[in-house]
Amino acid sequence: MLYWAFDPLYLYLVLPALLFAMWAQFKVKSSFKKYSQQRTSKGITGAAAARDILRTAGLHDVKIEKISGNLTDHFDPRANVIRLSDSVHDAANVAAVGVAAHEAGHAMQYAKGYFPIKLRSAILPITSVGSKLAVPLIILGFAFDFTGLINVAIVLFGAVTFFQLVTLPVEFNASRRAMSALGDTGLLNHDELPASRKVLTAAALTYVAALAVSLVYLIRFILLANRRR
Repeated sequence: MLYWAFDPLYLYLVLPALLFAMWAQFKVKSSFKKYSQQRTSKGITGAAAARDILRTAGLHDVKIEKISGNLTDHFDPRANVIRLSDSVHDAANVAAVGVAAHEAGHAMQYAKGYFPIKLRSAILPITSVGSKLAVPLIILGFAFDFTGLINVAIVLFGAVTFFQLVTLPVEFNASRRAMSALGDTGLLNHDELPASRKVLTAAALTYVAALAVSLVYLIRFILLANRRR
C-alpha cells in the first residue's frame, strides 16, 4: 500500500516545510559567511570570548575544546565541555564570537538549572529512539496494514516533535544570554553586536524549521492513519 507515500498531503504540508528548512540552512550559512568577514575590533577570538563569558558567570570548571568541522559547535553537559569548530575557535570575527557566546549560554543554562534544558535532556533518550525507529515503523505499519505498529510510530514521532518544541526556548534563551553577556562584558563594541545577533537569529530559524518539518510529518501521519480506518 503506497498511497501513504504519494498523496496531496505531501504537497500541501510537507513540501513547504522542507523548503523552509532548506532556506533556513542557507540563511545561517550565508549569514555566518558574511559576518565572518567582519573582524572584532578588539581581536578577540571565539574561544577567548567563551572563556571570558564563563569566567564572568563564575563557571570556572567548564572546558573549551577545538573540534573539526564547520558550525559543529555545541556544549556537552556530560563532559562539561564547550566544543568549538575550526571556523569559530580561533577566529576573531563577530560571527565566531556570537556562536561561541551562544554555546557559553548553554553552559549557563545548565549551571542555573534552566527548566527547558533539563526537560530536553530528560526526554532525549526516547527522542533518540523515536528519530531512528518512527519512520521505518510507520512504513511497515502501512505496508502490512498493522494498526498497532502505526500507533506506536506516531507516539514515537510525537516525542520527536515535542523535543523540537522544547528546543526552541532553549536555543532562543541561550542566544539572549549570549547577547547580554557580549554587551555586559564589552567583548564586542556597540556597533558589532547587531552582526552577531543576526547570525544567532539565522541559526534560530533552523530550529524553527526543524519543528515545522517534524510537526507537519506528525500531522500527515495522523491524517493518513485516520484515513485508513
